[in-house]
Amino acid sequence: MKNLIDEYLTVLKLEKNLSENTITGYRNDLMNLVNFASDRGIEDESSIDYRLISDFYKMLSDMGVAGTTSARYLSSHKGYFEYLLSNGYIERNPVEKIMSPKLSRKLPQVLTFNEVEKILSQPTTDTPLGIRDKALLEVLYASGLRVSESIGLHLQDLFLTEEVIRVFGKGSKERLVPIGSSAIEWINVYLMRSRPLLEKKGKSQNVLFLNNRGSKLSRMGVWKIVDRYTREAGVLKEVHPHTFRHSFATHLLEGGADLRAVQEMLGHADISTTQIYTHIDREYIKQVHRDCHPRGK
Repeated sequence: MKNLIDEYLTVLKLEKNLSENTITGYRNDLMNLVNFASDRGIEDESSIDYRLISDFYKMLSDMGVAGTTSARYLSSHKGYFEYLLSNGYIERNPVEKIMSPKLSRKLPQVLTFNEVEKILSQPTTDTPLGIRDKALLEVLYASGLRVSESIGLHLQDLFLTEEVIRVFGKGSKERLVPIGSSAIEWINVYLMRSRPLLEKKGKSQNVLFLNNRGSKLSRMGVWKIVDRYTREAGVLKEVHPHTFRHSFATHLLEGGADLRAVQEMLGHADISTTQIYTHIDREYIKQVHRDCHPRGK
């Protein structure tokens, strides 16, 4: 079964230009089902039936797996078995009648503007790493980038005189994202006073944000930076790099930004993904009403 998965993922990567992270995610979802089938003595895709698929999703439910995770599994499995059916590897799609799990969409954790300000003010800017951290945090909040997008920035992606940066998002889709004056200022400081000291020939390869060894900053490195300065700022919320993305979107909408514009900046293919932030915006409006209206309380 593994050979057919490899074949499918190769086709998927070529046709949709998906990132390695996405392909790895698909592979894990498919291999979990294959291993589940193997534990029941099934070693052939054509022997996987509706009952086995139902048992797999019942197992996920019994394990307390979130609805969003189950939905992701279902999406992976549907695409795979549709491929097998269309190419004659199986005669019936066992996933066809599986119902999508109900999703209870949680609102993401969001920082207030004052909390963002506190965190951004924490790095000491008299050391190369402190300057780098300051520039990184400013970019995260100014542009709403995903972690992978921020560590994937290269020097040639900076168009600071035009006040935009070029970002390669999911599926290597390119977009231009506006970036504010504060972030531009600290990127320039970083480029002049910090990055030249961190850069190492043969290692840095025009990557914007470098670690202390001159290599590309890692996802875990960004997480540790955010966690450190959140704690130093005394912010008690659970904050991770994606929290800056959520806060960026929410603050834009609170300021009256158009939903389509926010969708474009975030790089969401479907506006329904962006619409979750309108729920936060409505909560903000209700809170303002409660706080400010004579009969709001």
